[in-house]
Amino acid sequence: MNPSPTRTTPSLFLRAAWGEDTPRAPLWLMRQAGRYLPEYRAIKARASFWEMVRTPELAAEVTLQPLRRFPLDAAILFSDIMTPLPAMGVAVEFSPGPVVAEPLRSPAQIEALRLPEVAELAPFVAEAIRLVRRELQGREAALIGFGGAPLTLATYLVQGAGSKDYEVFRAFLRQEPALAHRLLEKLAEVTLRYLRMQVEAGAQAIQLFDSWAGLHDPQTYRTFGLPYNRWVLEGLGGLGVPRIYLAVGASHLYPLIAELPCEVVSVDWRMSLAQVRSFFPNRALQGNLDPAVLLAPPEVIAREAREVLRAGRGGPHIFNLGHGVIRTTPPEHVAHLAEVVHQFDRHGEESL
Repeated sequence: MNPSPTRTTPSLFLRAAWGEDTPRAPLWLMRQAGRYLPEYRAIKARASFWEMVRTPELAAEVTLQPLRRFPLDAAILFSDIMTPLPAMGVAVEFSPGPVVAEPLRSPAQIEALRLPEVAELAPFVAEAIRLVRRELQGREAALIGFGGAPLTLATYLVQGAGSKDYEVFRAFLRQEPALAHRLLEKLAEVTLRYLRMQVEAGAQAIQLFDSWAGLHDPQTYRTFGLPYNRWVLEGLGGLGVPRIYLAVGASHLYPLIAELPCEVVSVDWRMSLAQVRSFFPNRALQGNLDPAVLLAPPEVIAREAREVLRAGRGGPHIFNLGHGVIRTTPPEHVAHLAEVVHQFDRHGEESL
């Protein structure tokens, strides 16, 4: 969508993200650096999650661990969507998911949220990006930065912690719409500053995670999600990096998501890529193997991965999971998946 010198890159991932129908689908996996890897668990045994995120050397090491094991085409920075929020004045802990001890539900709390300058916004993230780029120099693997979509960040800030239905947040949008918009405006601006900082530090693509967009009906998403996602994604335009948008459980929102300015749409496992492509005819698709498949025997992994690869034909496709790697996934199953993806010829008859 945006002309960029990045299009000339040898990186298979970036070529596909910019819209090239590549002969092989590039491969990376959400949560590819995580608790299913023993080398990650070894670091986690001596450092808390926040220590890992806030120590550039540890964040860079964890980011690179899966690339040392598997032939992946991209690394994604080890961090969390909540990382920029402490600079706004929000205390966030993990147990194991994000917990906000004082949920934001009053005008005074939301007006008190700071709009920190870029230099204050998680400078350790910028340093981790520089370290990873240094290690990846001379390799074709690209580095993906990321952030949380405003609606998803607001979900945690208002609800306070993970929930099955996030009923407090959904009610808040109806009970306090003006206050919700004020919160979303602040989150959109901080998210944009945070992601621009990542690009300036060396991130070669940006993924916007809208993990809880699928909770909402189309009108609610049009009102509280779409404008703020557009704010962020348009603000990243012209920086020379492809923009990836992921909304989970959101196939009912695809006609609206199609309005967003992004080069790649990442989709979960609930709908075939062949069906999804009709909503996004001029975009790269990313996905969408069910993460639970990686818990199955190798022959099942191969069969279902090839189904995804076949469904991804007809346009640019980046192979990924429909969401993150499950922590009980055997690493050898990820290695087998990589082998299957590498052997699949998207423009001919696949081998094996």
